[in-house]
Amino acid sequence: MPESFSYRDAGVDIDQEAAGIRALIAALTFRRKGRFSMMGSVGHFAGLIDFGEMSLALTVDGVGTKMLVADRAQDWSSVGIDCIAMNVNDLYVMNMEPVAFVDYIATDSISIEKMAQIGRGLNEGARQANIDIVGGETATLKNLVAGLDLAGTCLGIQKKGQIITGDRVVPGDLIIGVPSSGIHSNGLTLARRIVDSHEAWEERLSNGKTICQELLCPTRIYAEVLPICRETVVTGMCHITGGGLHNLNRITRFGFSIDNPIEPQEIFRWLREAGSVSDREMYRTFNMGMGYTLIAPESSLPAIAARVPDARPVGIITEQPGIRLSGEKFT
Repeated sequence: MPESFSYRDAGVDIDQEAAGIRALIAALTFRRKGRFSMMGSVGHFAGLIDFGEMSLALTVDGVGTKMLVADRAQDWSSVGIDCIAMNVNDLYVMNMEPVAFVDYIATDSISIEKMAQIGRGLNEGARQANIDIVGGETATLKNLVAGLDLAGTCLGIQKKGQIITGDRVVPGDLIIGVPSSGIHSNGLTLARRIVDSHEAWEERLSNGKTICQELLCPTRIYAEVLPICRETVVTGMCHITGGGLHNLNRITRFGFSIDNPIEPQEIFRWLREAGSVSDREMYRTFNMGMGYTLIAPESSLPAIAARVPDARPVGIITEQPGIRLSGEKFT
């Protein structure tokens, strides 16, 4: 039997990370006095700021260890798209329109070619999301950083009455899944360890791509959801990132019954088999082919399908809390 791999064994403990985040949030007790203060609490996909009739939102995210895959391939042309995507997708789930972005690059040394490629990717991501890149920061941090880390922050805006937080989700609403473009920018620590263990970076999948190329496929930008929310009723949305299906718990106290999940792409099947990874571990580490979900009444399905033809119902909201995958409780 091949060695069995887990995210924790690879160096990322999701439970410990969640506990660390809770400890951090517990210390964030100060609240601004006066205008333009914070709305709601820390913990949703984006933080909201009161701006009169409007609300501003801020997100921050990065590319993570996908940068190491780019280094291996000597191809940094798409990681800028990932950086934009991981931020704007966190805004879309609250129906916030992304408008401006700043990037942060920390590196041990400057490579002109690497910076140029990253810039082209950031520009393409900005085009797909229709945002301005208004600035950024590059820091050369010798002895602190090994390689290059790319992250960014995005600003979104929306009328207060049009923000979607999940508070209108009710049992009976459909869970509508939208396919991912692949692994996106989560779980790469586990994926790299499995590929390394088989020395399989140049192994080809049935689509003709090497595993290295497949892991570099840029994160899908789900810009279509903004016009969907203008045209029909959407009660909640979720970006399936680190933590996999556990992200659904951010939306509502009601339960999620997923009985018809989207078929994972070949890269996920390869990782599961090559790493002897359990289904539970796969679905709590990776997006498993579903990068985004919309929660909506059945009457909204035609309008959603018209904008996103590859979206389809994968389950239903239930009275019973928790997540169930193909009838089994998911923890």
